Amino acid sequence: MAAVKSLNPKAEVARAQAALAVNISAARGLQDVLRTNLGPKGTMKMLVSGAGDIKLTKDGNVLLHEMGLHPRIITEGFEAAKEKALQFLEQVKVSKEMDRETLIDVARTSLRTKVHAELADVLTEAVVDSILAIKKQDEPIDLFMVEIMEMKHKSETDTSLIRGLVLDHGARHPDMKKRVEDVYILTCNVSLEYEKTEVNSGFFYKSAEEREKLVKAERKFIEDRVKKIIDLKKKVCGDSDKGFVVINQKGIDPFSLDALAKEGIVALRRAKRRNMERLTLACGGVALNSLEDLNGEEKFTFIENCNNPRSVTLLIKGPNKHTLTQIKDAIRDGLRAVKNAIDDGCVVPGAGAVEVAMAEALIKYKPSVKGRAQLGVQAFADALLIIPKVLAQNSGFDLQETLVKVKAEHSESGQLVGVDLNTGEPMVAAEVGVWDNYCVKKQLLHSCTVIATNILLVDEIMRAGMSSLKG
Repeated sequence: MAAVKSLNPKAEVARAQAALAVNISAARGLQDVLRTNLGPKGTMKMLVSGAGDIKLTKDGNVLLHEMGLHPRIITEGFEAAKEKALQFLEQVKVSKEMDRETLIDVARTSLRTKVHAELADVLTEAVVDSILAIKKQDEPIDLFMVEIMEMKHKSETDTSLIRGLVLDHGARHPDMKKRVEDVYILTCNVSLEYEKTEVNSGFFYKSAEEREKLVKAERKFIEDRVKKIIDLKKKVCGDSDKGFVVINQKGIDPFSLDALAKEGIVALRRAKRRNMERLTLACGGVALNSLEDLNGEEKFTFIENCNNPRSVTLLIKGPNKHTLTQIKDAIRDGLRAVKNAIDDGCVVPGAGAVEVAMAEALIKYKPSVKGRAQLGVQAFADALLIIPKVLAQNSGFDLQETLVKVKAEHSESGQLVGVDLNTGEPMVAAEVGVWDNYCVKKQLLHSCTVIATNILLVDEIMRAGMSSLKG
């Protein structure tokens, strides 16, 4: 400490007990913020940014009392407990075919912790069906192929899965049809308007006549492109009632829109690149960069009923921005939960069931650990029991009474018993379809052990930024 002070008199130093107290206090503070979020009965947090933006979310006890022990002894106990916990997790995981019903249970477990039960039940099937729609045999699941589109609407329960694409803009001409079925879709990245050159160049003319010729040449250049599109429409549609839609990544000027509208062509301009990629996946085909070789208020454009779509859209609806953001966050978590279940090929019972059984297994394992490292194993087991305690507390039940009931039921039945958050009574989580992700539980055991160990082994904190050395 003296060395730091001699280099920078303004430096702040905390050592030994003070450093440990700072870290444990920080960990406690984070725990206190997050613990009330746990489970479907947990509360929301309102986050207010410096700019005043508001966000509602649910994302996201003492590890050690100073007993004259060296932290390294406790961390050795943590490591031993972690290894035993991972072995136990391997034993209790349930390997099963990830059919639609199982995935619905996994998604429901995730979504009910983020939104109310009625909305969660609506979102559950949409989330699972979207994953199953884009899933391809023996290939990793790409969640980017599920577009999440927001639309303001009076009721959030009208959220739905579109087996195709929803574009956040519509046709730009009043005479174009609002609904077309059984259509040919031309996707292109071609400018149908006058645009400046990519290099810094210009045109000079001596008279008004030369300027007029230049304007006509530019207009003819665009009209020739539009004519090729019209000719293609006549060729593929013939005399049938089939529709024709042009979705262009670049601009379309009013004259071109007018010409296309007269031919019954629906045209969308300035489509986003990611939507163009999803459109080709949903409908097949490729986007064209040239028309030289053409052969064979807020508005939304729905492209539905695609055959075997490899990209889908979850259209979420809600009365305001905050609700839409909350639903969007919940859906992302649900999609990830379903993907993890498919990738793992297994799940573990939720509702705190795994934590209760794991804690009991650690208590039985504790006598086999030598010396005072047993205290680390005990602390690890106590920490695991915080999960069912907080679930009960957030649901309005007495946490100690609930935990005693659950532990007693587990001991008597030998099954993985969790907390029924509607009654506060014990329940067999697997029988009611409450499943958690195996990979998430496994990663939690690794991460929490590392974080707790690092906190315990820090014995000095120094804050001495470069700015404080000046002057």
